[in-house]
Formats: sequence, structure tokens, C-alpha cells
Amino acid sequence: MPKILQSFRKNRTLWITLLALSVIFILGVRGLVDPDAEDGERYKNVVITILRGFSTGSIIFLVASGFSIIFGLMNVLNMAHGALFMIGAYVGWTMAVRPDTVVDAFTPLVLIAAGFTLLPVWDWLLKKVKLPKIIRSIWPWVGLILAVVVLGFAIPKYPITSWDVGSYEISPTNFAFAASQGQLILPEAEQFIKISPSIGLGALILGGILAGVTVAGFAINRRPATAGPSRKENSLPIKGLLFFGGLVLLGSLVHFYNTPISAFLLAIDSTWLFILAVLVAVTTGALLGALIESTLVRPLYETHIYVLMLTLGVSSIIIEAVRTIWGAPEFTMPRPSIFNGTGDGCPAESIGAIFQNKCSTIFVLGGRVRTYNELFIPILGIVVLIVVWILLQRTRLGMIVRAGVQDSEMVRALGINVQRIFTVVFALGVGLAALGGVVGAPSTGLTTTLGDSLLINLLVALAIGGLTSYPGAAAGALIVGLLQQFIIKYGQIGINIPFMDEPFKPTPPLVPAMTVLLMVVILLVLPNGLFGRKE
Repeated sequence: MPKILQSFRKNRTLWITLLALSVIFILGVRGLVDPDAEDGERYKNVVITILRGFSTGSIIFLVASGFSIIFGLMNVLNMAHGALFMIGAYVGWTMAVRPDTVVDAFTPLVLIAAGFTLLPVWDWLLKKVKLPKIIRSIWPWVGLILAVVVLGFAIPKYPITSWDVGSYEISPTNFAFAASQGQLILPEAEQFIKISPSIGLGALILGGILAGVTVAGFAINRRPATAGPSRKENSLPIKGLLFFGGLVLLGSLVHFYNTPISAFLLAIDSTWLFILAVLVAVTTGALLGALIESTLVRPLYETHIYVLMLTLGVSSIIIEAVRTIWGAPEFTMPRPSIFNGTGDGCPAESIGAIFQNKCSTIFVLGGRVRTYNELFIPILGIVVLIVVWILLQRTRLGMIVRAGVQDSEMVRALGINVQRIFTVVFALGVGLAALGGVVGAPSTGLTTTLGDSLLINLLVALAIGGLTSYPGAAAGALIVGLLQQFIIKYGQIGINIPFMDEPFKPTPPLVPAMTVLLMVVILLVLPNGLFGRKE
């Protein structure tokens, strides 16, 4: 008992704030109970609203958690996080609706990336070759020009069957509608433009090698002189050669077996295709995160305002790239078949009936809720919360991350490559954002404003929960999701206010306004948020 009292006295403001939020929540729940309805449907509005709040909060949490991890370790406010969430949604849609496009694009991406796996080899070779200073400073620019010329020749000629945003018949909007109706018909695969496949594939490999050599050259020129190479640096990096050979073989095989691979993907059930879409979107997000950190963010760690401006610029570039590739109109992503069934046995009466009949809806305490939006997404959010918490608290990587937050110089002194840890953490954070995008796409739809609206919600959630607190990200996201859904529901049924003849119905603009107002109130009381640590 004394410990409880001591904890209450120490965190008195926090406990009072949590109590006030609990009272507001209880009053909100009571207002949704319909006393005139039958016993089985009295709590229908409560169930639907709470589950929708959990669904909205789960999507916000998936993105906010990655943002919080990045800021907590690296002190970087990644303002491109919302745009990278949007990238996850669009890449996931492409895999789910147009897997043939993903298969087509896989080969050039892998063959170009193969050249970068040889970075240790180029680094080893460049250290062996002694060049005059002027040549050493000029040749990387020559390599960059050659890489741009070769890739500029090869990439436009590589056959990628996709869509045309200017023609409705073959636009993403039409393909999305056809996929949701089970009537998707894809165009025939394209062929190399006026060159043989061997020349095209060879040009892609050569372009990747030139790009890799160029990156190694710039890195060598920026690196300070050392006493000399270590014993490890004197041996040829065999792993780089093996990775290069493996990626070239993989990319070539996918190219030559393109048609059967695409046919197989189009023939499998949409549930398996959705799982593949999640994997592709998360991998794409993680690789983009690693690329952004290693090439753009890393040189600006000590100038936080420039990192902020840089990531805002990256966000704008991503949005324009999405508009160019997928177009500006809004379209939808079909739900996996396991959550999209209708007919006999639906709506489901039990959890087992969902999997038996693949029902899209289920009855819960009289309320009819969507199995994907209100059940699957919150469950996934809880699973990710637990998995990432275990990763941060119970693994060596998590220990290094937490130590790096406290004292990165001490971690470096222990011989740990902190820079590599930073890259992994940035990739993890962006991967979580992409996961939120692909999972949320079937429920929210896809639009080029998706990232901006989500970024505002995640910043509000993190301010409420605590900017550098992982549990705070979960709590803040849940509070924001519940508050928004309660306001939306009261906008439909109204709030009975004394001395008013008609119930007051909040308008849609009050949804973001109320979340911002709650954030302001909490920050006035708790400047570090509910669970943020004092600096």
C-alpha cells in the first residue's frame, strides 16, 4: 500500500488525467446505450463504435510506433512517415490487384541492386589501387554519368506491363473495381523494345555495377585516411561476390519464367495474394527507409532543422511520384476472400463461422461489425505491439537500441556499429508504416492525401501518449481512434444537451478539431504527454 501511495503522489497529475479520460469514456459509452431497444440490441452502438475506434487506433499505432522508435533513438522527426505509409498502401494494392506488374518490375530492380552488393568488393579494390588525387576526385563523377546513361537506355526499354492513368479502361481505378467484382482481366505481357533480352538484361546489370562503383568511389573520397587496412580488409570479400551472383541468377530466372509466375499468382486465392502484398509492401518500405537513412538523413544528424526540411521534401516527392504512377483519383483495394464472403451462414454468429463461411460481417452483442475492419485490424495491432515490445525489451538488438538512446558514444566505444543500428531502426520504423498502409488500404481506400491525414493523426497521438514512448504511442493512438469514432457516431445520433429542443449533432470538421483540442489540454497538464519521459 505505501508503494501505491508513493506512486500516486509522484505521478499525481498523470493519475488524475487518466481518471478524467476514463470518466469521459464511460459517459460517452452511456450516451450510446439505447434504453428503448430490445435487450439483444441495446449495446449495438457501443460495440460498433468501440471496435471501430480500436480499428482506427490500430492503423494509427502501426505508423506512430515506427515514428516513435526512430525519434527515440535517432532524434529524427521523419516528416515523410505519412507518405511512406501511403507507399505501403499503393505497393500492396499493386501486388494484390496487378501482381504481373510486380513480377515485371522485380527483375530490373534486383539486377540493378546486384551491383550494390559488390560495394565491399569495390571498396577492397579501390584501396588496392593508388590513384593520383585529381583522378581519384574526378572518376566517381564520370562513373555516375555512365551509370545514368546506361540505366537511362535500359530501363525505358524493359517490358513492364502496367496501366495508363490517362485512360479509364486500363487505369488503376478500373482495375480496382474489376478486382473487387471478381472480373479482373489483365493485358498481355509486353516485350523488350527493339533490343534482345540478353542486351537489355546485360545493360541493367552493367548500370547497377557502375552505380555501385560510383557510390564506393564517393565513400572512399569522403573517408579520412587511416593507418592502413586491417587483416580482414586484405582479403577479398567473397560474400559480396556470392550475393551478386545469386541476385543476377534470381533476376534472370524471374525474367525468363515471367509468364508462368504471373499466371500462378493470378490463380491463387486472394487471401494468399493479400499475404504476399503485405510482405512486398513491408519489404519495400524497409528498403526505402534504409535507403533514405543511409543516403539523405545520415549526413545531417547534427542539423535537425535540415533533417526536418529534407524529410518534408521527400514527402512531397513521394506524393508526386504516386500521382504520376498511380494517378490522382481515389480507388479501393479488395479485401482478402477470407473476410469478404456473403450468402449462406453470413453474417457469422461466432468466430468459427467466420473461417467456415468466410463472412465479411459478424454479430457481436447485437451489433453487426465487419470482420476485416473491426476484428482483424485490431488483432493485428495487438500482435505487432507485443512483437515489437519483445524485440525492444528481450533481444540483443533491442538492448543496443535502448543503450544507443541513452549514450550512443558509449555504445560505439564497445565496438558496436551504431550507424548500422540506426539504419536497421529507420528501416524498421518505415516498415511498420508500410504495414499500416497495406493493412489499412482495404478499409480506407487509396488516395494521394492518405499520408497527410495520417501524419496529423499520428503526431497528435504521439503528443498525447509521449513522443518517445512506445507504450505511449499505443495509448495515444487508441485514444485518438476512440475519440474520432465517438464523435462520428454522435454526429449520427446526436447528443442530448439540457435546454436544447433538438439533440446536438457534431459536424465532420469537429473530428480533427476535438482530437487537437484534447492534445492541447493534455500537453498543458502533462508537457511530455501521458507516458513521455522528462528530458
